[in-house]
Amino acid sequence: MNSRNARILLPTLSFVFIAILLALPTGFEGAYQFKDAVKCKVEILEADNSSLIDTGLIRTGQQVCKVRFLNGSFKGQTAEGWNMLSGALSQDKLFRSGDKAQAIVHHDGEEIISVNLIDYYRLDGELILALAFALFLVIFARGIGLRSVLSFVISILVLWKILVPLFLKGFNPIFIGLVAVAIMTFIILLLVYGFDKKLLSSFCGAMSGILFAMILSIICSHAFHIHGAVMHNSEALLYSGFADLSLTQIFMASVCIGASGSVMDLSVDITSAVSEVVRNCPAISKKEAIKSGLTVARAAMGTMTTTLLLAYSGTCIAMLMTFMAQGTPIYNILNNNVVAAEIINTIAGSFGLAMTAPLTAFISGILLTNKDNFTKA
Repeated sequence: MNSRNARILLPTLSFVFIAILLALPTGFEGAYQFKDAVKCKVEILEADNSSLIDTGLIRTGQQVCKVRFLNGSFKGQTAEGWNMLSGALSQDKLFRSGDKAQAIVHHDGEEIISVNLIDYYRLDGELILALAFALFLVIFARGIGLRSVLSFVISILVLWKILVPLFLKGFNPIFIGLVAVAIMTFIILLLVYGFDKKLLSSFCGAMSGILFAMILSIICSHAFHIHGAVMHNSEALLYSGFADLSLTQIFMASVCIGASGSVMDLSVDITSAVSEVVRNCPAISKKEAIKSGLTVARAAMGTMTTTLLLAYSGTCIAMLMTFMAQGTPIYNILNNNVVAAEIINTIAGSFGLAMTAPLTAFISGILLTNKDNFTKA
């Protein structure tokens, strides 16, 4: 298949796959928590804080707001909305006049029974941000940018429509995690390279690193006695009626999912570098092509491993600040189960990168050069 046909066919197939994923039921549509209520966007007209109770940093009580509905069957009407504060800074919010909020409206026909203010309304801003990102990619990178946007959307849908529902249904998280990552990796690399030997090279290299990271996460999780409850919101999931789920196996799967992006990036870098070397020097031997790939791999690994470290440490910076503020000894910090879990994330992912680099260089050198010149200088 020539490159022109591939540029047309691959985005078309991607749109078809996206449509299929969008139509695919998760099996949890009937689990909707607010079946007897409707979601609305409201504007805060007035806010009454007289019922709030301040105790240092803790604020509890209820905020009573006059709101106007901006959409839905009650659009244009006004009502009294309630904002309950529990004292949790991560969950509570305090509305002011002019704010836009998401509300849950309980009603009996045309009569409004109650209006609960859930959170600030952020969907418009999120949509604008996503469209701006997609537009920038398409304008800057054109066809490649469009394929990047498609791969981004497909990755989100595979996670939401395939991986998460199957986890909830009790399928083996390790197997499902590997399959989902393999699907995303293949599709993303297909959009990058098309039907080419570079696709096979980068895919094999990436999956070898991801598989190694998964194996290491399993070994380390057992060795360090890490329970999957270290993941945020995991206990709430158990109490929601999913007590039979294996949180530890889900944690193991999350390690390879988290590392897959960096592993894929490294495999593409090495494969593309070897491809360019071969294109500019067609007579190069397989041995020399592999050596060139390894040179690129060593340079890339130095920054990619740091990327994982910074990505994971950035998510727990508040915890690290708390440890320092309390004067917690470093050996206590490193022995903490949450910190140990992040160490597994970082080291297992970095090991996956370390395995990906030489294997991708070797596979690229074999596949992308001529078959009959392995020893030719």
